[in-house]
Amino acid sequence: MPSAKPYGGTTRKLVIAFDVGTTYSGIAYALLDPGEVPKIQGVTRFPGQENAAGDSKIPSILYYNPDGSVRAVGAEAALPSLSLDAEDEGLYFVEWFKLHLRPGALASEDAIRSRVPPLPFGKSVTDIFADFMAYLFSCARRYIIETHANGDRLWSSVEKSIEFVLSHPNGWEGNQQTKMRRAAVQAGLIPDTPAGYARVHFVTEGEAGLHFCVQSGLATESVKNGHSVVILDAGGGTVDLSTYKFASVLPMAVEEIVAPDCKCIMQGSTTVNARAGKFLEAKLKDSAYGNEEDIRTMLECFEKSTKPIFKDASETSYIRFGSMSCNDPAVGIRRGQLVLAGSDVGSFFQPAIDAIVEAVQKQKESAPAESPLGVVFLVGGFAASPWLFSQLQNALWDYGLSVSRPDRHTSKAVAEGAVSFYLDHWVSARVARVTYGIECTTHYNESKPDHLQRRGNVRTRPSGRQVIPDHFSAILAKGTRIREDEEVSHGYYKEAREAVTLNRITAEITCYRGRSKEPCWTDIEPEMYSTLCTVHADTSRVLKVMQHGENGIYYTQDYKVVLLCGTTELKAQISWMEDVGGFIAIS
Repeated sequence: MPSAKPYGGTTRKLVIAFDVGTTYSGIAYALLDPGEVPKIQGVTRFPGQENAAGDSKIPSILYYNPDGSVRAVGAEAALPSLSLDAEDEGLYFVEWFKLHLRPGALASEDAIRSRVPPLPFGKSVTDIFADFMAYLFSCARRYIIETHANGDRLWSSVEKSIEFVLSHPNGWEGNQQTKMRRAAVQAGLIPDTPAGYARVHFVTEGEAGLHFCVQSGLATESVKNGHSVVILDAGGGTVDLSTYKFASVLPMAVEEIVAPDCKCIMQGSTTVNARAGKFLEAKLKDSAYGNEEDIRTMLECFEKSTKPIFKDASETSYIRFGSMSCNDPAVGIRRGQLVLAGSDVGSFFQPAIDAIVEAVQKQKESAPAESPLGVVFLVGGFAASPWLFSQLQNALWDYGLSVSRPDRHTSKAVAEGAVSFYLDHWVSARVARVTYGIECTTHYNESKPDHLQRRGNVRTRPSGRQVIPDHFSAILAKGTRIREDEEVSHGYYKEAREAVTLNRITAEITCYRGRSKEPCWTDIEPEMYSTLCTVHADTSRVLKVMQHGENGIYYTQDYKVVLLCGTTELKAQISWMEDVGGFIAIS
C-alpha cells in the first residue's frame, strides 16, 4: 500500500464523500490539516440506528408529507412507527430513486424496470437527490461535531469551503453529473456560483473502488507486480466493471486500459429481490398468504435475513413472515415460515451471476496483450453475499481469474474510496466510453453512394457549396486512452451571408453509443446519438474573413471544438485562431 502524504495546503479543509446507492448510502470524510497525513473516516452513527453503532450505511429511502415536505429519511424512515403514520396520514414512501436518474440509453431488465416506483407527484429526481443529500450532510455535520474535540469550533472553521465528492455508476455522464450538482446547490451544500460548482467533484464507483482496494491492502500483490486488475463494484441497482493497470508504484500511477461497459449492468442486488418477488407471487397465487401485504413482509425478511446468509443451493432456506399459526403445507408454509428449496433461491441470483461473468470475460478479452488480467476485486454492498462471491470465484476461475474482496466492510468501499480519489488521484489515463463528436453538414460528393442516397437533402451555402446534413464528425473515438491533461480537438468553420451572424458560435457535443467503429451519419441508428452539452462562444470581437463566392460576398469564421476527456467529468471548449487553413465546413 502506498504511503499517505501529508496535506500540502496552507489552511484546514474538510472533504466529504457521499455514496448515494440504490438501496443503501454511506458517508466518508477526511479533515485536512497542513502538514498532517489525512485520515479517511466513515460516518458510523445515524439517527434511527443508535442501537447499531458502527453501521456505515443507511437505507436510501424517504417519506414525504402530503404537502411535499420531508417527513423522514434513511434509518428514521425505516422505523416501524413510520409505516403506521404513513397509513394514517397519507405519507408518500420513496425508494430506488437513484434508478430514475440513470441514462435513457441504459438497458434495464424488465423485472427491475417495472418495479421502480414512481416519484411523488410534483417531485423530480433532482428534488429527491437534493432532499436526501441535505439529510446526509446533516448527518455528517452532527457526527463530526459530536466525534471530534471542539467539534463546533472545528466545523465553523471549514463549513464555508467544504469539498464534496459524489460517486456514480460508470455509465453515468454529463447529464447525470449536472443534475447531481444542481441537487447539491438545492440541498444547500454549495452556493449557486462557479466557485461553488468547483467544490463538487465526481468519481465513478469503479475508480473509487480501486482506491479503496489499494488503501485496504487488498491490491498489494498486484501493485508490486505491476499487473492489471478488474474492479467489480456490485451494488443495489447496478454492477460496474473497471479495468486498470498499475503502471508505476513510486510514485503511484494507474491507467485505465479497457473502456468500461457504458451500459452498466442492471443486475444489482435489487434484481435478486425482484425475481424473488415474482417467484413468491406465482408460488402463493392460490394461497391465503398470497396477498400483497404478506408477500411484502416475506420480501422484507428475504432482504434482511434469507438473502444475506444464503450460501448453499443444496440446503433449504426459510423466510419468516408471520405467527406460529400461519400454516399452508401445500405451498411450504409452516409455523409462520415459508420453506424454499436452495435451488430456487440460487435461481434468483443466477441472471446476475451470468451477466457479471460475461462482462468480466469481455473485459479480459479487451485487455491489451501486454497487460493480461489475473485478478478481480469484488466490492460494494452486493459483494457481501457469500453465494455471489463463491459463484463468481468458481465461474471466473475457469477463465484464469481469481476473485478477492476486502476483509473490511465492502459496503464502505465507494464512500472511503471517493475521499481517497480526492486526496491521491492515482488514475492518470482513462479510456473513452463512447465516441464523442458533433453533428454537422459535409460537402456533397455525388460519387459517394451514401451521399447520393441523401441527395434530396442537399443545401446550398452562401459560398455556393452544396452540403448535406446529418453528418457525424467524430472528435474522440470510443476506446481511445487519454491522459488527464490531454486535449483533443477538431477544426471547423461556419459561413454566413452577413458577418453579424457569426458573432456567436454554438457547438452541441454529441455522443454515439452504437457498435459502429466509424459512425458517419446521425440518421442511421438515431437512437444511439444523444447531446451531452452545448458550448457557446461569443465571437463578436473576432475578425471575420470576407470571401467572394459565385453568389457574391460572404463571411467565414474558423474555430476548433476542444474536448478534455481525461478526467472523470467531460469538459468542452470552443477556440479560434487566425490564418489557419484546412478546416472542415459546417453550417
